[in-house]
Amino acid sequence: MIDNKDLAWEEIEREHIVQDEWIDFRKSTFRHPDGKVFSPYYTYSRRDYTVIVASDEDGKYLCVRQFRQGIMEVTTEFPAGGIERKDGKEYGSRDASEAALDCAKRELREETGYESTDWIHLITIPSNATIADNYAYVFMARNCKKAGEQQLDETEYLNVERYTADEIENLIHTGKFEQSVHVMAWLLAKEKQHDTVSGTSKIQNMKCPYRSIIKREGNTETQDFADCYMKKCPNYRGRGVCIKTITDLADEIRNNSKSSQ
Repeated sequence: MIDNKDLAWEEIEREHIVQDEWIDFRKSTFRHPDGKVFSPYYTYSRRDYTVIVASDEDGKYLCVRQFRQGIMEVTTEFPAGGIERKDGKEYGSRDASEAALDCAKRELREETGYESTDWIHLITIPSNATIADNYAYVFMARNCKKAGEQQLDETEYLNVERYTADEIENLIHTGKFEQSVHVMAWLLAKEKQHDTVSGTSKIQNMKCPYRSIIKREGNTETQDFADCYMKKCPNYRGRGVCIKTITDLADEIRNNSKSSQ
């Protein structure tokens, strides 16, 4: 067995096959841990994006129906969209990007016509760690209210549908909810909804055992990753990514508090 620290592949050559305003598609040559050289290996860069598990005041979930070119089908999924950049490109340094929460609020409003003041960040996770370097920022928006009509881009053609939780479950289990990150988002949202009922989300401005911070401003829960970075928290992975979800941290705070009593 190879030691974990020696599992990394070394990229020794990179060629940009396509590098335009839309995508950076690359062909790389890697050296394996045992010294063997492998080529080609294809990866790409695209912009980060947000996914929103949104429910309205009736408890129904807002979904969109639209055509997906990868599988050449019309899919049912949650509202989602790319994080916009000041330079207009679809990839590159995150310094030029809008805040993920701002993107989520904008995408929900544009795609569905709904708005919310009750936001929770569920997770930030690599979109496809095997071949891509972009991240999905997943949010939950509750008590959404109709604020107007859709504001779609010129290439967007989508319909809004409202589903009960049972209907979402049925779509997933019958293979009709065909975005993997969106299915993960649903599972996290269900877990969060359960935690809210049991009181987990009432924790405010508490220091977590791993030195990150949970903050609750109004109805929005966030984590302050600056402290994680400065104090080298073992769970912080950079780019606003923590391997512990807010729910995990809240549970551990509660358990630690009980054990100290």
